[in-house]
Amino acid sequence: MRTLCASTLIGEFFVIGFAGLVAMKDPDLSMSTVWTVSGIAMFLCLALCGVVTRPGGVALGWALQAALVASGFVVPSMFFLGLLFAALWWASVHYGKKIDEAKARFAAQAVESGSSTPDAA
Repeated sequence: MRTLCASTLIGEFFVIGFAGLVAMKDPDLSMSTVWTVSGIAMFLCLALCGVVTRPGGVALGWALQAALVASGFVVPSMFFLGLLFAALWWASVHYGKKIDEAKARFAAQAVESGSSTPDAA
């Protein structure tokens, strides 16, 4: 699960950076505000890569997805991109758990059969 979720978060890191560039064009927003908010969101993406498998990590990821969708009020294209990344986040969590369960079953079968390496089975 960690690999899929981290891949999604790294993609979001770049999208948030590009959205910051777009938001800079808004005359109602100061550059410092745009880059403070964008920088914090980008940092959270990177920090979540390391804690996604810990308790509450997935919930924090969902909060980040909600914030990404809400950023559409500043940069309208982020409504679409936020929903797209929320779908990717769901798929990363859902299929990541299935992959982790399959790996655990495979490892248990390898131990039961007495094989120390997966290729020996």
